[in-house]
Amino acid sequence: MSQEIPQDELQEDSFMSHLIELRTRLLRAVAAVAVIFIILFIYPGASVIYDILARPMLASLPEGTRMIATGVITPFMVPVKVTLMASFVLALPVVLWQAWAFVAPGLYRHEKRLALPLIVSSTLLFLGGMAFCYFVVFRTVFHFIATFAPQSITPAPDIEAYLSFVMTMFLAFGITFEVPVAVVLLVKAGIVDVKKLSSARGYVVVGAFVIAAVVTPPDVVSQFLLAVPLCLLFEIGLICARMISKPNKPESDGENALTERH
Repeated sequence: MSQEIPQDELQEDSFMSHLIELRTRLLRAVAAVAVIFIILFIYPGASVIYDILARPMLASLPEGTRMIATGVITPFMVPVKVTLMASFVLALPVVLWQAWAFVAPGLYRHEKRLALPLIVSSTLLFLGGMAFCYFVVFRTVFHFIATFAPQSITPAPDIEAYLSFVMTMFLAFGITFEVPVAVVLLVKAGIVDVKKLSSARGYVVVGAFVIAAVVTPPDVVSQFLLAVPLCLLFEIGLICARMISKPNKPESDGENALTERH
């Protein structure tokens, strides 16, 4: 007679297999970031990548003015941090694919149909927010601030403070551009319907300007450049939510959740 395996041992084996799978996916994601980091560090080099990041600031400074580094190892560490950030952004598709491969086996078929487009769209929106911040917001804000600088001083921003500012702004605009995804998830999960979100439009506008005032520098231009896209993206999210929330055709009675897992 075959001996039955205790239930607790089966659960422990399943838990350990999930941990091993998670470790494997994490190692692959870290390896992708590390490989891209090594490539970028060799060519074009960490200093070149930092110079690209610093172009919007340098364009607003007086001709011949450079940024400064007050720390002993700052001229080395800051470009390395920027290169690591660029490596993570370039490796983001691989990182998200590993995350998707880990959670996909536990999803139903209809959940897979929704999850994969959301992952792709959220990635593109986050990168779009960073691009908008770099090409539009930085150039506009730095030029606006430079016009208010007194003639008696020479601006010389510190590179470490500049990196901290850039990271904060990238994160703020990247998350802001995720608003359509958040709206779709709220409606799809049944937490709130499209009609209620539409009626709360006025509160969203006020909240957008409050958030912009908190996360951006204390100037009107940067606050306006964050609040307006947030409101527009909220409207785009409402449009997408209306399309997704349309009633689907009724499924056959014989179809159940177990058959959807494949």
